[in-house]
Amino acid sequence: MNKNLALAAVAAGLLAVSCGGHKKDEIHGAEEAIDVALPEVDSVTLSNTYPGVLTAAQKVDVVARVSGQLLSKNYEGGQYVNKGDLLFRIEDSKYRDAVQQANAALATAMSERDYANSHYEAVKKALESDAVSKMEVNEAESNLRQAEASIKNARAALETAKTNLSYCTITAPISGVITSASMDAGNYVNGEGNAVKMTTIYDNSSLTANFSVESSQDIDMEMIDSSFLSHIPLMFSDSIKHKYYGDLSYVAPNLDTSTGTLALQCKIQNTYDELRPGMFVKVDLPYKVEPKAILVKDASISTDQLGKYLYVVNDSNTVVYTPIKVGPLYHDSLRVVVSGITPDSKYVTKALLKVREGMKVNPKLVK
Repeated sequence: MNKNLALAAVAAGLLAVSCGGHKKDEIHGAEEAIDVALPEVDSVTLSNTYPGVLTAAQKVDVVARVSGQLLSKNYEGGQYVNKGDLLFRIEDSKYRDAVQQANAALATAMSERDYANSHYEAVKKALESDAVSKMEVNEAESNLRQAEASIKNARAALETAKTNLSYCTITAPISGVITSASMDAGNYVNGEGNAVKMTTIYDNSSLTANFSVESSQDIDMEMIDSSFLSHIPLMFSDSIKHKYYGDLSYVAPNLDTSTGTLALQCKIQNTYDELRPGMFVKVDLPYKVEPKAILVKDASISTDQLGKYLYVVNDSNTVVYTPIKVGPLYHDSLRVVVSGITPDSKYVTKALLKVREGMKVNPKLVK
């Protein structure tokens, strides 16, 4: 009986030692050293990223405005053409005949005017000797005025005929990259009634990024309107070898009432000829200067279903789960915190997987 009591006492002692050891470990674990830091405070230009699309500096549709057989196409689709380069020739015999007829009509009108003028001068002299009546003089003057008007009409008709003849030779109105033709040589072009689109030329030397900003966003419009920002970072989803920046070139004078957005444009120099109209772009537009922005290490920020958060250590050395609202990245490694913490908040910088809400820690302040 005494032996059993002794064994029970030993077992109880071992259990007590074991429990005491676990408790000590738990206490030691709760006071684990954790690196924390205070946020930096600096003047930061805040920016938002807006999706946009590129358009060419100039886009011109080349059209045929006369009718006839297409005699030649003098370029290949996709090539670069210079302003004035020959693009198409259209059969011009009908329009050359029209010019000759207009020239003949003008010559006839001038001859009739000369005769009418001579007759008018003659009857005016005859009137002095009462050889003719005043009515005859008036009639001669009226014929002269009609002849002069006929000359004006004939000259206008001649200019129209010459213009139509010039349309038979189609040249590039601007320099740029040209698309394939809508028809090949040998086809009949019926452009006299309604102009027929033959091709399009894009001047891609510079492009415009078109994007919109929601009116509800906190944007300092005075900052945008007064300076017309330059060197705005641009990002492309396509594989682009070089970095591009743009200059804000247009801010709409009014909001689009149907969407509640403000239209903006950003001009981009296509230095390396990599950009094309229709490409999607993201514009990193500065919209506000925050003189005392709160900055934390971006690597210290975690994300869950509720959004972004930090682990903050309070005055009792207890870890507190703290939701935050973030802004743009700053100097590649810091993140602007718009709300959720103060400059005095000590946030956990490392060992994020070891900490949890309500955990007691031994914070070590680092920079």
